[in-house]
Amino acid sequence: MLSIVIPLFREGLHLAESLRETILTLDSLNMGYEVILVDDGSPDSTWQVIAEQSKQHHAIKGIRLSRNFGKEAALAAGLEQASGDAILVMDGDMQHPPTLIPTMVQHWKAGADVVEAVKQYRGSESHYSKARAWFFYALFTYLAGYDLRGASDFKLMDRRVLDAWRSMGERNLFFRGMNAWLGFNRVQIPFDVPVRAGGESSWSFLQLIRLAITAVTSFSSAPLQLITFTGAGFAIFAFGLAIQTLYQKIAGKAVDGFTTVILLLLVIGGAVMLGLGIIGTYIARIYDEVKARPRYIIAERID
Repeated sequence: MLSIVIPLFREGLHLAESLRETILTLDSLNMGYEVILVDDGSPDSTWQVIAEQSKQHHAIKGIRLSRNFGKEAALAAGLEQASGDAILVMDGDMQHPPTLIPTMVQHWKAGADVVEAVKQYRGSESHYSKARAWFFYALFTYLAGYDLRGASDFKLMDRRVLDAWRSMGERNLFFRGMNAWLGFNRVQIPFDVPVRAGGESSWSFLQLIRLAITAVTSFSSAPLQLITFTGAGFAIFAFGLAIQTLYQKIAGKAVDGFTTVILLLLVIGGAVMLGLGIIGTYIARIYDEVKARPRYIIAERID
């Protein structure tokens, strides 16, 4: 039994065609399957298309969230409803080619616990987007210790991997990082990213920044240590400056330094505010976890 989990947002125009290609591939596997489509509060016709497709293909199940909770929450909703022996996660915009599914299933049957598709060529992304992705993954690798360069959400997991993932009760979700943290026997498959079926990505720059902050703060406390090192650096600098000031005072060379004082106050004040901001970000993460609100709310189902 294979479960396919596909989170969706504003993908009503091309969803039927994407499902047609995916189901054709699944039919060639000669194994049972279910397709779980999660509508993340889309304002377009996504849910209507899911309802229509479920009438044509009985393997399709639909979940509609009460509002837009974000891709990570929508993905969690689908994963927590999956009942297969293996669970495959993919996007609905055809940037995760269904033609790779048979190869991933073969690796799983051969003993791999996680089969992950790694981006070899990022397709028609702009140089800015590629540079932005490279910087984030390099920073995440350095701070958290998990190499996610080229990683995608296009993964196949064994049931016991999903059960381990479901035991992680955190509210601030970053699926790629959580999956890497779990470990298990992993196989990587390179693939070239095709052209997006739905045009431009619906992710805004601010949403990407929020996801990056969530990812880093969920898997590394290094930014907090940065505050300590910054404070130590300023302490050493202040000690050296104090020695210089005393020397000039004793030597009778002391000069009023209004500009120097103002600059020092600005630098130290900026460092303090930066430190408070980093601490505040971690406190906000703790606050979200302590509230223990549900990751998502399901408004409607199609079984």
